[in-house]
Amino acid sequence: MKSQKELQQSQPPTTPLIPRSEQDLRGEIQQVQLVIARRAYDLFVARGCRHGNDQEDWFRAEEELLRPISVSLSESDDRISVRVNVPGLEESEVKVSIEPRRITILGKKKMSAMESEGRKVEHIDWSPDRIFRLIDLATEVMPENSVAELQAGELKFELPKVAKGKVEAAVAAA
Repeated sequence: MKSQKELQQSQPPTTPLIPRSEQDLRGEIQQVQLVIARRAYDLFVARGCRHGNDQEDWFRAEEELLRPISVSLSESDDRISVRVNVPGLEESEVKVSIEPRRITILGKKKMSAMESEGRKVEHIDWSPDRIFRLIDLATEVMPENSVAELQAGELKFELPKVAKGKVEAAVAAA
C-alpha cells in the first residue's frame, strides 16, 4: 500500500490559475464570437440565404470552431466545485474569469513545430484549437476567495458560496 507522500508524488503537478475579471477577457470573448458569427453567416449563405435556421447555423459554427469540453458541478452547503476537461491545454493557453454568478473559460492551443532531419514539421491536429465556455452558477459565490487550478488537462474550481444572510441583505438593499 502506498503512503500518502508517494500518492502525492505520483500525481501530476497542479498549476494555480490567476482568475481575471470578465472585463479583461471581454475583447477576446468578442473575437471568438465574431469568428463564430462569420462562420454561421457562411453557412447561411451556403444554404441559399434562407432564413429560419439561424440557431442551427450558430450551433454548427460553434461545433466546427470550438473544441468540445465536459463540465461537472457539485455543490455542498458552503461551496461549489466545478471540473472542466481541457485536454492538451497548458496553463499559458487557458484564461478564466470567476464572477459571482458565472465562470468564463477561454483557451487556444498554440501550434507547435519541430524539426526532423533538418526539415520543419508542423504539428497538425484536425480538431478545433479553441475552447470557450460560459458556466452560469445557480448560487452566488465569492470570486475573491475562489481557487482555480489546472492539473493534467482538468480545470478545477473551488468556489465558496456567499453566506445566505449576505445575499438576502444585498437583495433587500437593492
